[in-house]
Amino acid sequence: MRTVVHLLRHGEVHNPAGVLYGRRPGYHLSDLGQQMAQRVADTVGDRDITHVVSSPLERAQETATPLAQARGVDIVTDHRVIESSNVFEGETFGAGDGVLRKPKAWIHLWNPVRPSWGEPYKQVAARMMAGVYDARDAALGHEAVIVSHQLPIWVTRLHAEHRSFLHDPRRRQCTLCSLTSFTFEDDRLTTVSYSEPAADMLPMKDRAAPFSAGGASAEDKPPAAGA
Repeated sequence: MRTVVHLLRHGEVHNPAGVLYGRRPGYHLSDLGQQMAQRVADTVGDRDITHVVSSPLERAQETATPLAQARGVDIVTDHRVIESSNVFEGETFGAGDGVLRKPKAWIHLWNPVRPSWGEPYKQVAARMMAGVYDARDAALGHEAVIVSHQLPIWVTRLHAEHRSFLHDPRRRQCTLCSLTSFTFEDDRLTTVSYSEPAADMLPMKDRAAPFSAGGASAEDKPPAAGA
């Protein structure tokens, strides 16, 4: 039986100060972010989506709302798909005055594999995959959408493809309102695919990212053997 679980990154957030907001409350979608969320609903709202899950954070809930309304389902809040914790939460990363220029921050940068500045990648992948499996079971034979955040989604994909967690954050293939889709045949993960329903709406800095499709066709990739 075929089941698809889509990991949807939230839309653009109103954050004029450039703060690393992480798990902080009070960060909502911008006007563009709301349009992106509606674009996703308009693009995939006619698919066989029977289950919509969201991180508890406002930006994720607001991204999930148009799709849940289009499908006539309630949003299930799952704390397992929340943003990763980070010691730099609340700091800015602006050029010239960002937190990484301060010597007191360097003590947290000694281990990029774990990583030493935040929640261990293995822990992120474990909680996210638990959420994916539960969504798969809830939507068995249909499709589910989980609205989450860039780092948890990217780490989950690396885990599913048996790739190293060590990566350059600037090169994550996970732009705003993108879909990272896991296709299962019964309990077995068979395909990981990626698409960008709101590609033409991306801010230029995101559209130019190395792994942004920027309007290109979806990428499909089988998971590593044993996934």
